[in-house]
Amino acid sequence: ISYLLQLDIFTFYPMTNKLLLVLACLTSLICSTMCLSKGGESYVRDACSVTRYQDLCLHSLASFSRTAKDNPSKWARAGVSVTISQAKGVTQSLLKLRKQNFLKGKGRVAILDCVDCLQDALDNLHNSLGVLRKLSSQTFNDQMGDVTTWLSAALTDEDTCLDGLEDKKRKQVKLLLNKVTNVSYMTSNALALVNKLATTGPQCLENSK
Repeated sequence: ISYLLQLDIFTFYPMTNKLLLVLACLTSLICSTMCLSKGGESYVRDACSVTRYQDLCLHSLASFSRTAKDNPSKWARAGVSVTISQAKGVTQSLLKLRKQNFLKGKGRVAILDCVDCLQDALDNLHNSLGVLRKLSSQTFNDQMGDVTTWLSAALTDEDTCLDGLEDKKRKQVKLLLNKVTNVSYMTSNALALVNKLATTGPQCLENSK
């Protein structure tokens, strides 16, 4: 009996140690994942703190936390980039709506004008992103002036589009109105991120590639 008891004890402890080791590893992995997640959330929250539409900013830019971290230049590029993607999608929706026959008279003219406005906005957004991708410490202030001018012009284009969409009772127009509004909010957020970059200065460009 004594021999069997000893055998059971020696058999039990190695199993217990293995179990404890596995649990320790799992705990460490979970903690690391949580810390990484919290760190990423901290980065995007800090970046979006300067924006007007913070919930939208957090939702649209959360995936950039790992790469942008605390670099204002990367956040500014990210803000403009996601806005371009959204604006392209809305422009495609407008082009499809333009082909439908249910819009007549002023409604059709408003859609045509809105398409032109969003295409102008896209040009301004693309110009902004092009400059943000090749910032230089020597011409930083001039580049920031150009980018803020283009983004402000994009906002004006989007507001002009919204002003022309009068027939808000139609379901298609109402959905379109919401989409354009969303683009204008994202453009506003992108402009805020660019303004933060301009305030920070060219010293943040060292690690922005």
